[in-house]
Amino acid sequence: MHESERHRVILSAVQAKPFVAVAELVDLTNSSEATIRRDIAALHLQKRLRRVRGGAEALSPSPVAALTGRPFSVNAAINIAQKRAIAKAAVDLCDDGDAIIINGGTTTFQMVHPLATRRMQVFTNSFPIAEHLLHHSKNTVMLSGGTIYREQNIVLSPFDNDVTRNFYARRMFMGAQGVAPLGVIEQDPLIIQAEEKLIGQADELILLVDSSKFARRSALILCPLSRIHTLITDERIEDRHAAMLEEAGVRLIVAQTPAREGIRV
Repeated sequence: MHESERHRVILSAVQAKPFVAVAELVDLTNSSEATIRRDIAALHLQKRLRRVRGGAEALSPSPVAALTGRPFSVNAAINIAQKRAIAKAAVDLCDDGDAIIINGGTTTFQMVHPLATRRMQVFTNSFPIAEHLLHHSKNTVMLSGGTIYREQNIVLSPFDNDVTRNFYARRMFMGAQGVAPLGVIEQDPLIIQAEEKLIGQADELILLVDSSKFARRSALILCPLSRIHTLITDERIEDRHAAMLEEAGVRLIVAQTPAREGIRV
């Protein structure tokens, strides 16, 4: 990740909560501790944040709530070929006429391209997914109500009486921050709250994650692996992670990335 991208991630993180530890920023940026400490020092000198023991904090709290995690625009450029292959395999599971839920994320966003020639009912909390499908497909699109979080480009509502409860789907396609033996991992409580509602509206939960997500960790568990019906990932998945999924009864689909596209962007 380039320095400018790291700085954007760091600044987004310190606006999301009062204090962010160096270890959290290492995980968010996939960088070394030394690099993150240098970035914090540089941003402190630029008066864009305050360096404190063990991490950083915002100079002043944001009046608008923010989410923990990397911005959509940063994640979108990571492992793009793998995400495209995973998304195509996901759409291959669908039939025209199906009602499906697609949650916000950069892997699930790649579903919009193979969905361009399909005719389905799509419910999503992703502003870019809804916008793309409206302009480039004949799918019926429903967008959840709530607040738009600009950095992640998703719409979330903390209320139980939103339109989510009125949509039933055969399958829900979902990305995640990470996958571990205890379950599917996310970083922000508001995302957990919103996605729990969506999960309850679908018969099958399909998880779309590139193989790097098996190395990511966080303190928040969205759901146990046993709730996942199918997990789609790329060919870089390690045998131990495939065995973990098999033990949990999760169906595994490995999407093959075309050789000429298999370079990390």
